[in-house]
Amino acid sequence: MKLLGGAGAILALVVALVASACGGTSSAAGEGSGGGKLTLVAYSTPQEAYEAIIPAFQKTAEGRGVEFEQSYGASGEQSRAVEAGLPAEVVEFSLDSDITRLVDAGLVDANWNQNEYKGMVTDSVVVFVVRKGNPDNIKTWDDLLKPDVEVITPNPFTSGGARWNIMAAYGAQISQGKSKEEAVAYLNELFQHVAVQDASARDALQTFTGGKGDVLLSYENEAITAQQKGEDVDYVVPEQTILIENPVAVTNDAPQSATDFVKFLYSDEAQKIFGEKGYRPVVKSVADTFDYPTPASLSTIQDFGGWGTVKDEFFDPENGIVAKIEMSLGVSTDSG
Repeated sequence: MKLLGGAGAILALVVALVASACGGTSSAAGEGSGGGKLTLVAYSTPQEAYEAIIPAFQKTAEGRGVEFEQSYGASGEQSRAVEAGLPAEVVEFSLDSDITRLVDAGLVDANWNQNEYKGMVTDSVVVFVVRKGNPDNIKTWDDLLKPDVEVITPNPFTSGGARWNIMAAYGAQISQGKSKEEAVAYLNELFQHVAVQDASARDALQTFTGGKGDVLLSYENEAITAQQKGEDVDYVVPEQTILIENPVAVTNDAPQSATDFVKFLYSDEAQKIFGEKGYRPVVKSVADTFDYPTPASLSTIQDFGGWGTVKDEFFDPENGIVAKIEMSLGVSTDSG
């Protein structure tokens, strides 16, 4: 099983990976289930889950003999890399707009999200990751604005997780009855406290566990992963947060084994593994076996018009709400 790096320098990476991987990928395309090779290109955080799920799939009749190459990195960068030619038969990203990019490029079928889960394979929520014992007593969104509190969150122009963090912060203000203008003003003030903006959620976690910052905005599953690895962190599920929904799809012309693998991801066995790794299963019967906390107010991206609308309004690199905030701070809005 070969692990490929993230997609930072996209074109150079694509050239190198196509040269090294195209033989295995093309041979897999003609073999169907029960053999061949699949390349999984994913966002930065689910690696630990797939390290358990892939061997489980390989024990099934459909997965027997199937080999995997894996690539993990910032969701936006990974999506753009596949668009530019990075081989992939299965893609899992942080948000569905990164799948939509591949639909628009003719690489993923427009009906990718027509199953009962609307193409989503895991759920999560945005949480506050804090130092062990929560020494700064960070419990609410207002607490992030305390004097001298340093916040860590990834760069929203490379990281899907960062976009979830921002929409959770914005939505929390709306849930508290504030106007859109007041919610944007909150984002402006919040970013005054952001000390580091890494490329991906996993990089941000490493920055935080390395000692930088007082609170990390992150996926709930990342906080749980950190605890499972023995890091001295706690996490707080704020009263107002957002439901994170993570999509998965197969690319056009992928072999049957890719479809079989994605189908397996919805099995009780795979969903249980996701749950054990900190993700909220999308299969209700499996989700009910876990005791994840229920926030008092849980918004969804649809509350703000869906990712198509949000991407334009908040994350357009020149005119978006967040782009203007970043520019005022001298932070790049270049997506790669």
